[in-house]
Amino acid sequence: MKVQVEVKELKEGKYVVVDDEACVIKSISKSKPGKHGSAKARVDVIGLFDKQKRSFVSPVSDKIYVPVVERKNAQVLSVAGDVAQLMDMGDFSTFEMTIPDEYKERIIEGEEVSYLTAMGRMKFDLR
Repeated sequence: MKVQVEVKELKEGKYVVVDDEACVIKSISKSKPGKHGSAKARVDVIGLFDKQKRSFVSPVSDKIYVPVVERKNAQVLSVAGDVAQLMDMGDFSTFEMTIPDEYKERIIEGEEVSYLTAMGRMKFDLR
Protein backbone atom coordinates (compact mmCIF):
# COMPACT_ATOMS: atom_id res chain seq x y z
CA MET A 1 0.00 0.00 0.00
CA LYS A 2 1.25 3.49 -0.77
CA VAL A 3 0.10 7.09 -0.42
CA GLN A 4 0.90 10.23 -2.40
CA VAL A 5 2.75 13.26 -0.95
CA GLU A 6 4.60 16.26 -2.38
CA VAL A 7 8.38 16.05 -2.75
CA LYS A 8 8.88 19.05 -0.44
CA GLU A 9 7.34 17.05 2.45
CA LEU A 10 9.98 14.28 2.29
CA LYS A 11 12.51 13.95 5.12
CA GLU A 12 15.73 11.99 5.62
CA GLY A 13 15.16 8.58 7.22
CA LYS A 14 11.61 8.29 5.85
CA TYR A 15 10.49 6.09 2.97
CA VAL A 16 9.68 6.71 -0.71
CA VAL A 17 8.85 4.56 -3.76
CA VAL A 18 11.47 4.72 -6.55
CA ASP A 19 11.27 2.32 -9.52
CA ASP A 20 8.43 0.37 -7.78
CA GLU A 21 10.78 -0.36 -4.85
CA ALA A 22 10.37 0.85 -1.26
CA CYS A 23 13.47 2.91 -0.37
CA VAL A 24 14.91 4.76 2.64
CA ILE A 25 15.82 8.41 2.05
CA LYS A 26 19.51 9.04 2.82
CA SER A 27 19.88 12.67 1.70
CA ILE A 28 17.83 15.50 0.22
CA SER A 29 19.21 18.68 -1.31
CA LYS A 30 16.89 21.44 -2.51
CA SER A 31 17.76 24.23 -4.93
CA LYS A 32 16.22 27.68 -4.99
CA PRO A 33 13.76 28.62 -7.73
CA GLY A 34 15.49 30.21 -10.71
CA LYS A 35 14.53 32.69 -13.37
CA HIS A 36 12.90 30.06 -15.60
CA GLY A 37 11.74 27.35 -13.29
CA SER A 38 10.66 26.05 -9.95
CA ALA A 39 12.77 24.76 -7.08
CA LYS A 40 14.14 21.25 -7.55
CA ALA A 41 15.01 18.53 -5.07
CA ARG A 42 17.67 15.83 -5.49
CA VAL A 43 16.88 12.78 -3.38
CA ASP A 44 19.37 9.94 -2.76
CA VAL A 45 17.82 6.67 -1.54
CA ILE A 46 18.76 3.06 -0.76
CA GLY A 47 16.38 0.17 -1.49
CA LEU A 48 14.78 -1.31 1.62
CA PHE A 49 14.79 -4.87 0.29
CA ASP A 50 17.54 -4.91 -2.39
CA LYS A 51 20.02 -2.39 -0.84
CA GLN A 52 20.54 -0.74 -4.25
CA LYS A 53 21.40 2.99 -4.38
CA ARG A 54 19.11 5.20 -6.44
CA SER A 55 18.53 8.92 -6.87
CA PHE A 56 16.06 11.20 -8.59
CA VAL A 57 15.62 14.91 -9.29
CA SER A 58 12.14 16.37 -9.20
CA PRO A 59 10.40 19.73 -8.75
CA VAL A 60 9.41 20.17 -5.09
CA SER A 61 5.76 20.67 -6.04
CA ASP A 62 5.49 17.27 -7.80
CA LYS A 63 3.75 14.38 -6.11
CA ILE A 64 5.49 11.08 -5.31
CA TYR A 65 4.41 7.83 -3.68
CA VAL A 66 5.39 6.92 -0.13
CA PRO A 67 5.01 3.27 0.96
CA VAL A 68 3.22 2.32 4.17
CA VAL A 69 5.97 0.51 6.11
CA GLU A 70 4.91 -1.38 9.22
CA ARG A 71 7.20 -2.83 11.89
CA LYS A 72 5.66 -5.92 13.47
CA ASN A 73 6.66 -8.64 15.93
CA ALA A 74 6.47 -12.38 15.38
CA GLN A 75 7.36 -15.51 17.31
CA VAL A 76 9.65 -18.05 15.66
CA LEU A 77 7.75 -21.36 15.60
CA SER A 78 10.37 -23.48 13.85
CA VAL A 79 13.61 -23.19 11.87
CA ALA A 80 14.34 -25.64 9.04
CA GLY A 81 17.57 -24.91 7.17
CA ASP A 82 17.38 -21.30 6.05
CA VAL A 83 13.58 -20.97 6.35
CA ALA A 84 11.82 -19.85 9.53
CA GLN A 85 8.14 -20.36 10.25
CA LEU A 86 6.77 -17.32 12.10
CA MET A 87 3.53 -16.40 13.86
CA ASP A 88 2.53 -12.73 13.88
CA MET A 89 1.89 -11.52 17.44
CA GLY A 90 -0.87 -9.14 16.34
CA ASP A 91 -3.24 -11.32 14.31
CA PHE A 92 -1.69 -14.78 15.00
CA SER A 93 -1.28 -15.61 11.30
CA THR A 94 1.57 -17.94 10.36
CA PHE A 95 3.97 -17.46 7.45
CA GLU A 96 7.47 -18.43 6.34
CA MET A 97 10.47 -16.22 5.64
CA THR A 98 13.94 -17.01 4.33
CA ILE A 99 16.65 -16.24 6.89
CA PRO A 100 19.54 -14.09 5.57
CA ASP A 101 23.05 -15.39 6.30
CA GLU A 102 23.86 -12.60 8.78
CA TYR A 103 20.84 -13.50 11.00
CA LYS A 104 21.13 -17.33 11.06
CA GLU A 105 22.57 -17.53 14.59
CA ARG A 106 20.24 -14.85 16.00
CA ILE A 107 16.92 -16.51 15.03
CA ILE A 108 16.06 -19.16 17.63
CA GLU A 109 12.86 -21.17 18.04
CA GLY A 110 10.51 -19.70 20.64
CA GLU A 111 12.08 -16.21 20.50
CA GLU A 112 10.36 -13.02 19.31
CA VAL A 113 11.74 -11.17 16.28
CA SER A 114 10.69 -7.96 14.57
CA TYR A 115 10.12 -7.64 10.84
CA LEU A 116 9.19 -4.98 8.30
CA THR A 117 6.39 -5.24 5.79
CA ALA A 118 5.96 -2.86 2.85
CA MET A 119 4.20 -3.19 -0.51
CA GLY A 120 3.55 -6.92 -0.07
CA ARG A 121 7.16 -7.80 0.86
CA MET A 122 8.71 -8.68 4.23
CA LYS A 123 12.18 -8.73 5.77
CA PHE A 124 13.70 -9.29 9.19
CA ASP A 125 14.52 -6.15 11.20
CA LEU A 126 16.94 -7.29 13.89
CA ARG A 127 18.87 -4.56 15.67
